[in-house]
Amino acid sequence: MQILVNGEQHTTEALSLDELCTALGFANAKIATAVNGCFVAASARARTELSEADEIEIVAPRQGG
Repeated sequence: MQILVNGEQHTTEALSLDELCTALGFANAKIATAVNGCFVAASARARTELSEADEIEIVAPRQGG
């Protein structure tokens, strides 16, 4: 299916947000996620199903200051 991840087009076989995060290398990372503008808690990613044309945002915290 075709989705947008952080504004870039991606093709994925992932059926859930958790599967997508794992496929993109964020399996154990501390990240914030949103689907179509709605925040998705880490505990809800496995049950958050993805659909064609979904817009996903994945944000990782940065150190520095």
